[in-house]
Formats: sequence, structure tokens, C-alpha cells
Amino acid sequence: MNRRRESASVLIIVLWIAIGLVSIALYFANSMNYELRAADNRVNGLTAEQTIEGAARYVSYALQNFATNGAMPDNTQFKCEAVPVGDAKFWIIGRDPNAANPTTPYFGLVDEGAKLNLNNVSTNVFQFLPNMDLDFANAIMDWRGTNGVVSLDYATLGYAPKYAPFETVDELRLVYGATQNLLVGEDVNRNGVLDANEKDLNSNGELDSGALEYVTVYTREPNFHADGTTLTNVNTATESQFRSLFQSAGTSSATSMAQSIYRSIHPNPNNPSVVNNCNGLLDFCLRCKKLNMSSDNFAQISGSVTTGTNTYFRGRVNVNTACADVLVAIFMGANIDEQTAISAAQTLISYRQQNPNNLGSIAWVIDALGNNSPVVTALARGNFVTTKSYQFSADIAAVGSFGRGYRRVKFIFDVSDGSPKILFRQDLSRLGWALGEKVRENLVAKDTQ
Repeated sequence: MNRRRESASVLIIVLWIAIGLVSIALYFANSMNYELRAADNRVNGLTAEQTIEGAARYVSYALQNFATNGAMPDNTQFKCEAVPVGDAKFWIIGRDPNAANPTTPYFGLVDEGAKLNLNNVSTNVFQFLPNMDLDFANAIMDWRGTNGVVSLDYATLGYAPKYAPFETVDELRLVYGATQNLLVGEDVNRNGVLDANEKDLNSNGELDSGALEYVTVYTREPNFHADGTTLTNVNTATESQFRSLFQSAGTSSATSMAQSIYRSIHPNPNNPSVVNNCNGLLDFCLRCKKLNMSSDNFAQISGSVTTGTNTYFRGRVNVNTACADVLVAIFMGANIDEQTAISAAQTLISYRQQNPNNLGSIAWVIDALGNNSPVVTALARGNFVTTKSYQFSADIAAVGSFGRGYRRVKFIFDVSDGSPKILFRQDLSRLGWALGEKVRENLVAKDTQ
């Protein structure tokens, strides 16, 4: 009996040891499985990061070839959606300039020229942006000004105001009174659509974006030809120079038109110091149109003339790509009432959609609104708008194989000096998935086939 008890005890001990060893084996096997998955995710994350680097080079190539003479590259000229790079894919998250309330992400480059420049626009314009208030607009002016515009207590925030131009858009986070609602609104992941996990705070069924969606600091338009030669300044041009310009454009009665334009700028021949300078290209175009110059003829000379002597124009907004909210803010900032401003913005957007091949010069704005439009008259008093862009943002998101390793990086490209160069880079992976449910469903469906 004793031997039997000893044998049973040994068996029980052996079984416990066996169970312990099996448990340890299962534990380490499970740990190795988790480590394998983690390693796979790390590999896919690195793959996605390298894919984004490749995508940035691809965008640079596209800009070099298609963003010529200030033109916004057409999304049909290069790929922006689910572009394969080995087993990985990348997307360029953009904004549809003609869609008022998109429900799915739009893919393509974003024109920085379609936004308001923080360093050039006045409070009168800022305050009319959606989700903006006058106090924050004044605080923006105070931050960038050399002297305090308003009295703000930055001491409670632990730092002093900058009193210098903005260097990045995200610098707005430091401005007194900045809140999440003012900066991003309902678009928490900043992809231009109201996603299912984002709250519709005012229950209007539409995305209400914040200030970051509408502003930039990078707009700069060269005031010279692509080969470096100077443009003809209409404010200092002679009558013979005007005649040559109009003749090269194929204008009939070029001589009489040149004489009329010259006299509109120099109304007193006996006193050359009395001048009525053109404020901008729209003002010059309006004067030409009132002399019955056609839009096609003006398009022939628009790329050869200027109204200023600066090497670069800064802060002008591209009316070819600006969204309705930015257009309304510009119009209201020029003392146009809200109803007229909204109507004019919608008219311009409709014209853009219906006449995509007629947007080569600023003359199309006059064609769409009319010579006597109060909006055209107001815009002609300044140098607010253009039809060219030289800075573009590429918000690139990528995944590795099996849709893993999601990464997202935003680049700002500048082509104003001829060759594309990166001005700014920001990792936005922390904001979470920004490609929409349709892309997620497609990735999952492919992985489960």
C-alpha cells in the first residue's frame, strides 16, 4: 500500500509538472504570437512610412510636370487614390472645391492659394469665416502685429505674444482665445468630411470646419516670367507698350484702345504726377473689358502684365479653386452685404463647374458676375484675387500589406522658384483614420477574399 501511495504521489506530481510545462509553453507561444503580430505591425508601419516618402517624390514629379505657370494640377493627370507601392498603398487626401457638403473623402492635392494668408488678410475678412468670432480675429492680428492691437493677458498662459508674422498655420494654437472648436470645428481628424465618429455639434447634418481649414501662411506668387524676365507694369507702361500688347493679343483697334487705357491711368497729360493706377489685375481687366476687349484677347496678355514692382505677391486668393466660404469672407471683407456675397460666391462656383476651360485669366470673374457687379467693383479696389497658385499641400496617408501600419503625413510644396521644394512637413497619424469607411471596407474585403 505504501508503494502504491508513493507511485500515485509521483504520478500526481508528474501530472502537475506536465501541466505546468504545458501552461508555460502555451504562455510563451501566445506571447510569441503577440510579438509576431506586433513585429508585423511595426514592419507594415515602416512600409507605410517609406511609402509616404515615395509618394512625396511622386507628388514632386507631378508638380514639376503639371503645375506650370501657376496652374493647379488636374487630378486626372496623376493618381491620388489607392496608389500601389509594392504591397502598400497611399492616398492623397484633398478637398473638392466644387462640393459644398461632401460625405466621403476627396482625393487630390489641396491648393494653398485657395486659402486666406494669416500674414496678409485683415480682421474684416477673418471675422466672416465660418465658426470665427471677432475677438479671435483681433487676437490673430495682435499676434502677428509689431505692436499689440488689443489688450490680451498672455501671462496667464505662461508665454508672451509673438508680435511677428506666422511661420506655420498650427501656430494659431498659441493665439489667445484659441479653442479646439475655433481651430478644427467638427472635423477632428481634418479630412474635410463629417465622419461617423465625429459629433455634429449643431445637428445641421453638415461639416462645420474650423479656422485651420481656411488659412495658410505659404502663398507667394512670382511677379516675373518663368524664365526670370520682368513683366510689363501697366501702371508705368507707355502708350506704345500698350499698343504692342494689344496687337500681340489680336485686338482690333489696338491703337485707340491703347490710347484709352493709357489715359485712364494718366488722366492729365499736362501733369504726369496725376495717376489713376490699376490696383490689381482685375482692375486692369475691368478697364479693358469696358473698352470691349474680349476675354480671349485679355487672356493672351494676362500672363505678361503686372500692376506692382514687388518680386512676389503674397496673400492673393485663387478664385479658380477657393471654396464658397473663403469667397464669401473676401467679398464681405470688401464691404459687400452677406446675401450678395453668398449669391456671388455660388455664381462663381457654378461658372467654374460649367466652364472649366475658360478659367485661364481673371476675366472669367467679370464674365460670370458682370461688369457692373458690386462684387467686381469692390474687388477691383484692391489686389485680392488671382487665378494662379504656386503652393500646394499633399496630405498623404498610407497603409502596408493587409491594410496595417496606417500612417499620415502632410507636406507643403512650393513651386514659385521653378522646382518643387518641401516647405513644411507634419505627421498627422495621431488624428486617426481619415480615409473614410469605403476605403476601410475595401481593404477588409480584399484581405478576407
